[in-house]
Amino acid sequence: MGSVAVIGAGYWGPNLVRNFMSLGAFDQVIACDIDRERLNSVCQRFPGLEGCADPDRLFKIPEVEAVVIATPVRLHYPMAKAALEAGKHVLIEKPMTQNSKQARELIDLAESRKLTLMVDHTFIFTSVVEKIAEIVRSGDFGDFYYVDSVRINLGLFQHDVNVIWDLAPHDLSIVNHILGEKPRVVRATGLAHTKTGLVDVAYLNVEYGNNVAANFHINWLSPTKVRRMIFGGSNRMIVWNDLEQAEKLRVYDKGIEVSEADRNKQYDLQIGYRMGDAWLPQLNATEALKKMASHFVDCCRDSKTPITGGQNGLDVVLALEASEMSLANDGKPVAIEGEKFTLI
Repeated sequence: MGSVAVIGAGYWGPNLVRNFMSLGAFDQVIACDIDRERLNSVCQRFPGLEGCADPDRLFKIPEVEAVVIATPVRLHYPMAKAALEAGKHVLIEKPMTQNSKQARELIDLAESRKLTLMVDHTFIFTSVVEKIAEIVRSGDFGDFYYVDSVRINLGLFQHDVNVIWDLAPHDLSIVNHILGEKPRVVRATGLAHTKTGLVDVAYLNVEYGNNVAANFHINWLSPTKVRRMIFGGSNRMIVWNDLEQAEKLRVYDKGIEVSEADRNKQYDLQIGYRMGDAWLPQLNATEALKKMASHFVDCCRDSKTPITGGQNGLDVVLALEASEMSLANDGKPVAIEGEKFTLI
């Protein structure tokens, strides 16, 4: 059944190793890291795991069917390109690449080689996001109005990307997936409070068209950790608190009702409020990362189109690049047209 290699044995790599080993879909799982201390540590945690300290050697092993890249973002593009050129399927961590040009090149390369290229936007595979998407896409939710998201905590400070590139990919990928749309206009403001110059507190406003807006607050300097998203529709409203174990998701039958009244041939809007019930949807307990890994295997073996394929990764990177342009221009809006940007 071939082998799968996980490159990067730091924070996220061991989680990927654990899930690919539990699937049993490959004859061998290989962990790779140039830091031998980290490599030895992860190999000791998982009996039967093979270790390799040279990524280039992995690409030359015919039995390696797929490569999973869990390195710092600056290495995503060169590692993924080398793997695809060697004929390997690729699963790559978020954000996909450092810029959209790199992402486009990887997409084209994978298509030309008929290889799977998938981005690990793990939240898409959570039972919560699956349930939200189900509700939003049903007629019960009504028209989609807005998203308000808060993703804040104290650290972990990154050394190569700012807080937008670190945290916003989660929320962007979630909203893109649920809406089935991509950002059209991005506004970003933020500040850096350390000598690194990297923005550590930021606010993003994203327009999706159809009068839908998403607001993201992302922050490395909060004394408390918050992971909350609110989805507003004309018939339903949804609150997702990811830190709440028992009641992660609440659906509210609340909203406004707008009608027009003819008063001396002048139309005035009358707005009423609907205050209905709230309920807790039942959620599947399967680990999202396991579902993601299983989906990757299916795409590799059966030539399926990934739910979070290269284009999904590119759409997120485009929004991140637009946020950088907006930051550099005092928060002015940036329109995304195809893969080009226009300062509005």
